Amino acid sequence: MSATNQTSVKEFFIVGFPGLHPMYFGLTSVLLFFVYMFTLVGNGIFLILFITDRSLHKPMYVIILNLVVSDVLFSTTTLPKIIARYWFQAGAISFTACFVQMYFVHYFGTVNSYILLIMALDRYVAICYPLRYPTIMTNSIILLTSIISWVVAKACPLMMVIRAYPLPYCASNTIIQCYCDHISITTLACTDRTPYAFPAFVFAMVVLLVPLAFIVSSYCATIVAVFRIASTQGRLKTLSTCTPQLIIIALYFFPRCFVYLASNVGITFSTDLRIAIIMLYSLLPPMVNPLIYCLRTKEVKQTLMKTFTKQQLIHNAAA
Repeated sequence: MSATNQTSVKEFFIVGFPGLHPMYFGLTSVLLFFVYMFTLVGNGIFLILFITDRSLHKPMYVIILNLVVSDVLFSTTTLPKIIARYWFQAGAISFTACFVQMYFVHYFGTVNSYILLIMALDRYVAICYPLRYPTIMTNSIILLTSIISWVVAKACPLMMVIRAYPLPYCASNTIIQCYCDHISITTLACTDRTPYAFPAFVFAMVVLLVPLAFIVSSYCATIVAVFRIASTQGRLKTLSTCTPQLIIIALYFFPRCFVYLASNVGITFSTDLRIAIIMLYSLLPPMVNPLIYCLRTKEVKQTLMKTFTKQQLIHNAAA
């Protein structure tokens, strides 16, 4: 009998936090709903500013635009279902839909990793080769590399789904997680998970550590170049252009690396804490990234203030 024929599970049930008392379900759903709304509004504001103000049509902001799109799509893939689970007790998800969600969870995570790599390379060229920056990092080059990132990122998540989908699922159907991902699904398979877990772990490490290695290398070279600048004011001004990217990269990579490595070196912690850390690094960056762009990036801040002032003038004139 084939593995596909052995599968008796027709749907999965997303549990979320297994230790969460039912009396807190409503509060959790409201909290997640506001996280989703803040993510949509914050990233939507940047998207509108980018579309309406041509002064933002520069390589760095084209990179941020890709990050915005990926963040919104990731949050839309994961949050509505877990909100429905706690708000309406609608945690059931069909067998196929769970694998579709799994694909997009890993796909958008991979895209983010590649986009952050492009962001680091952009800052490296801007600081180490400032005179050549306009010819190296053009909008066309950034657009091309971004498209390549979105296309190349499809391969590994698709392979993970293709390998996991035919496995026999004949026992528990409860996903101990807030969304369907490779680990939470394949642990439910009625077969030895090792042949599927190790390639998935290698994929995760490649997607995380290879871009991270390039990012760390580029920022080390960038910092060396910064400290060669004679004036203290010049050094601080140059470093300030890297600060938003460093914050974003730290929020994305460090918690992920900790969770993946901890689970494979014997560090144990409670299921609820593990899920909380995963939700933190999954949902916090998409929500706070727009704040980082606006508060730490001078041009975005100026564009936002100019738009706000213009709207105030229109409102006052109408009144």
